[in-house]
Amino acid sequence: VQLQASGGGSLQPGGSLTLSCKISGVSADYYSISWLRQAPGKEREGVACISYGEHRTTSYGDFVEGRFTISRDNRRNSVYLQMNNLQPNDTATYYCATKGRDCDWSDFRGYYWGQGTQVTVSS
Repeated sequence: VQLQASGGGSLQPGGSLTLSCKISGVSADYYSISWLRQAPGKEREGVACISYGEHRTTSYGDFVEGRFTISRDNRRNSVYLQMNNLQPNDTATYYCATKGRDCDWSDFRGYYWGQGTQVTVSS
């Protein structure tokens, strides 16, 4: 499985951005897909996850507080992260990743990661 994140950029606080994750090598609808992020000097953390198949159950990190929405388009083998009201502490490299059918952020071992995309929020 290969995952490629795109759509990052630099923006001011309060702005919005949509990240895209293209999955290849497998049929994405059999996999739960997570967005993870890591800022310099900080721990890796889970941002959002959407479950496999038609369930499409979503889960979010506590810090999201309703600002982000994860979605998927299985016909395009893609997953998206709509981010609104971005703040400086959202600055990080964002990755899409999968651990099969799990949305489990307690242990990041076993995840397949793609190359990340940088999001920088500053005034």
